[in-house]
Amino acid sequence: MSGICYLAGAGPGDPGLVTLKTRQCIEQADVLVYDALSSAELLNWASPDCEKIDVGKRAANHKLPQEEINALLVEKVSQGKVVVRLKGGDPMIFGRGGEEAAVLADAGLRFEIVPGISSAFAGPVYAGIPLTHREYGPQLTLFSGHESSSKTETELDYAQLAKAPGTKIFLMGVSRLRSITERLIEHGAAPDTPMALTRWATTGRQKTITGTIATMADIAEAEQFKAPAVGVIGDIIKEMDKINWYEDRPLKGKRIVVTRSRAQASGLVRELSALGADVLELPVLRIADPEDKAAFAESVANAHTYDWLVFSSTNGVRRFFDAFYAIYDDARSLGGVRIAAVGPGTEKEIKQYRFSVDLVPDNHIAEGMLEAFKQDHCIDSQTMLWIRPENARPVLADGLSAMQAIVDECVAYRIEAETEDPTGAAARFAEGGADMVTFTSSSTAKYFHELGLPWPEGCKAASIGPITSAKLHDLHCGPVVEAEDHNLEGLVKAIVSELA
Repeated sequence: MSGICYLAGAGPGDPGLVTLKTRQCIEQADVLVYDALSSAELLNWASPDCEKIDVGKRAANHKLPQEEINALLVEKVSQGKVVVRLKGGDPMIFGRGGEEAAVLADAGLRFEIVPGISSAFAGPVYAGIPLTHREYGPQLTLFSGHESSSKTETELDYAQLAKAPGTKIFLMGVSRLRSITERLIEHGAAPDTPMALTRWATTGRQKTITGTIATMADIAEAEQFKAPAVGVIGDIIKEMDKINWYEDRPLKGKRIVVTRSRAQASGLVRELSALGADVLELPVLRIADPEDKAAFAESVANAHTYDWLVFSSTNGVRRFFDAFYAIYDDARSLGGVRIAAVGPGTEKEIKQYRFSVDLVPDNHIAEGMLEAFKQDHCIDSQTMLWIRPENARPVLADGLSAMQAIVDECVAYRIEAETEDPTGAAARFAEGGADMVTFTSSSTAKYFHELGLPWPEGCKAASIGPITSAKLHDLHCGPVVEAEDHNLEGLVKAIVSELA
């Protein structure tokens, strides 16, 4: 099949506002060419073998000039590849998507355009500003505050803009804000007309400032308000007092780092984002196949011969059952084996495969599981298969064996350092710091420490449980806040209690 390029909108920042069509395109992409994105989660949707190319367009900071981006798209599509050109917002609203489409058309190559939600529309709504309202006129005017540096004179008709009724919205105008407001007043706009700027709209970094056409430039300078931002001009801004719904959440303004692997991070990222946090995804590890794949497959194939299966992580659950269903096509092939899970998160993952769990300890660590077996089950001479990662602590195997159980170990995966950083998260952390860094295992603590990043002043570590906390203390990773319940829900609760 011949190649094709999807010119797709990545939305305004919140990954929940990305269209289903764009997500489908990302999932089938051979090549993903993307701008500076507000959420790394979009990259997680791509297949592991997808080639990801960061062209980094952000205001005046371009990693790759537009002409080279055009040539790159033509080259990759000409090779017969499915290329997704992922552009912030909507590719056809001040995004040069039309230029890239024209280049592909001139080269005789296939392309499709996938619209996205522009920050021009989402930004005001997330700031509590309706785009239209019966009391403020039926007209909406959209213009760009940025013009090509090659132009000696503006093409904006400020006389028409100044007298246009209704609401006005502009993008890319922060660097020229004083010029824009002065020209509007010069051409007849009322200086006391309300005005708002929303930065990093729909993300945890969102911030809105308000004023008037006459005062906004001074306010923005005093606040050191930088791009990217969307501006709104008009009396409709008065509605903010009633319907500002997004910027009043418990973790607003707090930057929290998530160090989980990309495959696991999304749930925690969504929880924290929903509470208003500015979440920085900095995965420090990844889950890889075990060294001895044949031994793993043999253990899974013989799982039905055991009395107990013991799962100590959600990763082990996924690896085990994906392998199980690759071998068997009937759940009954697992036989009458009983199942133990180290905690409710692992139990929940097991139930996704339609199996019940027979034992979940109150204390969600290996030592807690041993105590639960000791109190509630006689496992003398019982056969047990422990599904674990390589280099796991031997606590479970030693403790179960001490209770006279017959324990075999099934190495389902290994944990290794993450070597890719497609969004530059490490540099952003080093430059901007954080209020808290989350750790969901001692491995995340270990691999984060190995990055050698400076620990920001005042930053705290959030630990999911005592084993992780002990590792953090050994590594001197800042003050540690530990979850009372050793699961993700408990971790989020501890973060809110500490930072809200």
